[in-house]
Amino acid sequence: MSIIEPEIEKVDRSTRSIRYLQHGWPTDLCRWHAHEEYELHLVVETRGKAFVGDYIGDFKAGDLFMTGPNLPHNWITDKVWSEPVEIRDMLIQFSHESVEKLAEGFPEFSQVLQLLQLAQSGVIFEGFNPTFARGHMESIRDNKGAERILAFVRFLVRLNEHAEKKTLSVSKLIQPEGGSKQARIAQVVDHLTRNFFEAISVAQAAEMANMTEITFSRNFHAVTGHSFVDFLNRIRIGQACGMLYASDKQITSIAQEAGFKNLANFNRHFLKVRGMTPSEFRETARKDLAPKRQATS
Repeated sequence: MSIIEPEIEKVDRSTRSIRYLQHGWPTDLCRWHAHEEYELHLVVETRGKAFVGDYIGDFKAGDLFMTGPNLPHNWITDKVWSEPVEIRDMLIQFSHESVEKLAEGFPEFSQVLQLLQLAQSGVIFEGFNPTFARGHMESIRDNKGAERILAFVRFLVRLNEHAEKKTLSVSKLIQPEGGSKQARIAQVVDHLTRNFFEAISVAQAAEMANMTEITFSRNFHAVTGHSFVDFLNRIRIGQACGMLYASDKQITSIAQEAGFKNLANFNRHFLKVRGMTPSEFRETARKDLAPKRQATS
């Protein structure tokens, strides 16, 4: 997907397996960027706009996010905050390899890998108690050595158990796993992300997955959390977001290139998925992301 290109951040983990960081606002650390590590991100103060991949939405104090490897992200505080904030964000960065090796040694921990899979698209933990979240963050911050790792593992386990996990960006939603039903669904998803502009029916997708329509629809919803039609529209909207970010094409042209046959249908689905019109999305993304990138380049 073509989007405003993020700054690539290199995280030094040569002396420790996880990195804890907290910072206030304003700061140069608040920028549109990406890195290879996963990031657990707690907003302590302020409210504003969250940018995660092709997602734009509101954030408030107490919101807890998780982003996956190389997924661009930024949290931009609303301009109504005129005074500096001492601690706006508490965050932890860690690698997939660290958690994967832990799961290899302790199979009981392997369920947490499902959480990392969701984080590929970015996750917000809706309804997670912000006091508990901050307590976990402070425990990781204040401990050293093995105790810090234990505090980190406890936090991951609690997050994996939390029921209300909402994925944010349409990119990297699922990954193939061997010859399982999930792998066949993933192959369909991969086809959709590469051929989103083409007309494809549920029947064609089911044939591609070597399933009946009923079985395919049931499995597709179980894996993605969406019906086939809704998911295809989300992918198309995600592709449109990239074009709105990075090009001056007319919205009518973008709608057609994204696979929508008419502008009214495109506008309706865009508003449903993103909570704003395409023109509002373009204006918000360019105002809040592009100037930050130009200022640091």
